[in-house]
Amino acid sequence: MRLDDYDNDINVEDQRGGAGGGFGGGGGGGLLLGLLPMIGSRFGCGGIVVVLLLLAVFGGLGNLGGLVGGGDNLAPSTQASRPKGGGETLAQACDTQAARAACNAFSSAQNTWEAIFAKSGERFVAPKLVFFGERGGRSGCGAAMSAMGPFYCPTDQGIYLDTDFFNELTNRFKAPGDFAQYYVIAHEFGHHIQNLTGTSERVQQAQRQSSEREGNALSVRLELQADCYAGVWAAANRNRLEPGDVEEGMRAAQAIGDDTLQREAQGRVVPDSFTHGTSAQRQEWLRRGMESGDPAACDTFRGAV
Repeated sequence: MRLDDYDNDINVEDQRGGAGGGFGGGGGGGLLLGLLPMIGSRFGCGGIVVVLLLLAVFGGLGNLGGLVGGGDNLAPSTQASRPKGGGETLAQACDTQAARAACNAFSSAQNTWEAIFAKSGERFVAPKLVFFGERGGRSGCGAAMSAMGPFYCPTDQGIYLDTDFFNELTNRFKAPGDFAQYYVIAHEFGHHIQNLTGTSERVQQAQRQSSEREGNALSVRLELQADCYAGVWAAANRNRLEPGDVEEGMRAAQAIGDDTLQREAQGRVVPDSFTHGTSAQRQEWLRRGMESGDPAACDTFRGAV
């Protein structure tokens, strides 16, 4: 996919030089425990054990919107927010090939959704893109850990990414290609749109009154809508697509379906524990967004929320 270089008005924060993230500021241990299905489906029982050990030592994590189901001494981050000069700090934040790809996709998504909101007369508020490294970082929802994969934090409206995930997408998930990487950013941007429209808050309220099974089902609907919104972004930039891009996106969506991840991690599938949707569902909703180009076509709830 041929994307322009990022605009200088995007808000990018660099935490890759930090000394590790604390677990404060985002809620209690119950919220961290809520991440166990996501981490378990991606990393198996070993990943759950690690998180439980972290829970025993630290506090909790806030509500997150992530692509994959499955300390206070953090060094000050490098802010690269709307530089007025030559954009030196922004260039430093988007310094590597992977970071630059993320910045370009983030800028494209921001421009696309700002135009969509303007057309419908709604107020658009841009999120921020935050890079963190293997030693972790800190978000408004608590810690940022590589094991969590890319995620969106509604508290500070940040999209959090360890760009090493792009390598994992290629090598572990067998989903290479630039469009697969852009899909990661577009999906998390979809969670920001849900935050702006109030969908995320309504889902959280409904989950508080639901059983675990019902709450998981609502989470699936939220994630599938974010996939569809990623497709809407792609549709708005259809003239930039190259041969093979759609296939890259579908390959990525297939690789991170709950059923595929669970089958690989534990040899069996437990549908009631799904939080992101099956491979077929993720492909279906990504395709629906790409074919329609209409956010209204991304109603995964059908009156449920």
